[in-house]
Formats: sequence, structure tokens, C-alpha cells
Amino acid sequence: MVLALRITLFAFLFFAQTAFLFSQDDDEVISVNSSLVVLNATISDGAGKHVSGLAQKHFKIFEDGTEQEISVFTTEETPFAAVLLIDTSGSMEERVSMARAAAIRFLDGLRANDTAAIYRFDSKVHLVQPFSNSRDVSEQIFDLKADGMTTLNDAIFQAAEELGKRPEKRRAIIVLSDGQDTMSRRSADKALKAALAANALIYTVDMSAINTTASQTSTNQGVLKNFAEKTGGVFVSTPGGAAMRAAFANIVGELGVQYTLGYQPANIRKDGKWRAIELRVARPNLTIRSRKGYHAEKIK
Repeated sequence: MVLALRITLFAFLFFAQTAFLFSQDDDEVISVNSSLVVLNATISDGAGKHVSGLAQKHFKIFEDGTEQEISVFTTEETPFAAVLLIDTSGSMEERVSMARAAAIRFLDGLRANDTAAIYRFDSKVHLVQPFSNSRDVSEQIFDLKADGMTTLNDAIFQAAEELGKRPEKRRAIIVLSDGQDTMSRRSADKALKAALAANALIYTVDMSAINTTASQTSTNQGVLKNFAEKTGGVFVSTPGGAAMRAAFANIVGELGVQYTLGYQPANIRKDGKWRAIELRVARPNLTIRSRKGYHAEKIK
């Protein structure tokens, strides 16, 4: 009887502690330096081609409807830092080789001063290759196998944390996944807020299997689209072969020709509230893609 009580008490304490750790991770405080807000913007014409040659005078930034003074402006010569996240969970069994080829394609497009890191994620997030400007790929990438659960949100959160430590102002997270998170400690909202805090665009590539049901595909794509749209990135739907190669050539090419702008917010209140951002360009018929806003000071 005593032994049974001890076992029951131990089990209770174990699961209570585990639940505390999980909730503690999701309540983690993300520090945001709101003294400088950075926007990485992609400007294209009606044909979808990049518009070059724009100067600072052509841009206006509004925060919650109030125009801000632009204090940082750089163009395509600016180097970028990127993190590639490769889903290696059990649901990716037939598509890991395709994701590996895409990562190699991305590294091939790096310029001399660009840098990238590669992580894989299944039940945990694992470093495959640290930040480097080398086009050579780590041997580890050829050992990738599909197994375990999916920690998509945790992977994005960790990528954002690592990018937040980088000196480059132009930052991106490239996600290759079917979008179905099954084990993360952090929510999708927490991961998104971390990316926004790190000034990182998220590019998501849908790797759903062909035989995935329409309803599940729609749900998964909704998650990936949300990450991309809220940060100013791009969602790419289920590519393969030549389409996959073209998608990654476009992503690395786009990162090299963006405009990077920054401003000191006129609203200095550090209340943690959402601040909506609108970027305008003084030329007609252009498509502007950038982050939609940020949370001031801290996100809890």
C-alpha cells in the first residue's frame, strides 16, 4: 500500500513538473529591442520582376497610421543571414531527399558575404551545419532520415533566436515541411512573434505528400501561409523537380535584392502591444511585401 502511494506520488510530481516545463517554455519572455524597427521589403512590378533603383525618398513608413522617419536605408548589396529548417519527422519519409536537394540548391546561390545555417527537426531540433558563407554542404545532410514527431514551432523559434544574434540586418528563415506540428512546446503564435522580434522573413515550402487528404493539406498550408504572410516572406506550394529548383533559386535571389529600411518609433510606449506597419512606395502599380508589424518591448 505504501509502495503504491509512493509510486502514485512520484508519477504526479513527474507529470506536474513536465507540464510546468512545457507551459514555462511557451510563456518564455522574448526581449524585443523596439528602439529600431527593421523592415526587409521586396518590391516587384506587375510582371513579378524585382524593381531596382529606388531611393530612400521613394519610401514612406507608417506605424499605426502615423508616418515615421526613416533612419536606415540599404539596397541589394546588403548581405543576409538565413536559417534553413528541414522537416525530418516520420511524415516526411518520401520527401527528405527532395528537401536535401533544395538546401544544397539554396547554398549554391549564396554570395560571398551571405551566410546560412541548416537545422533539421523531428521530435527535437538538431544543428546540421552552423552559420557559414561556404557553398559546401556538411556531410551530415546526407545522413538525414525521416523519423519521430514534428516540432515545427520550436524549430522556427530557435532559428529566430539564432538569427537575433547575427549582425546582418537582413534575415530569413526557410522552412521545408508539411506544416503539421505534433510535438512543439511553443505555439505557432509564439514562433511567429519570435521571428518578428528577430526581423526575420519566413519562407515556407509545402512538402505535403501527394496522397494527403484535401482537408489536411488545407490545414497544413494554412499554417505555413500564415508564417510567410505575417513576416513578409513567401509560401511555395508543393513543388517538385524543376519547380523546386526554381523556387529556391527565386528565394535566394530575392534575399539578395531586397530593400532594408529602419526607423526609431515615434511611439515610445513599451506596453507590449501590437504596432501595425504599412510601407508605401511613391510609384504606382507596384507590389510591396514586408512585415505587417511588431510587438513593442516584450512578448510574453
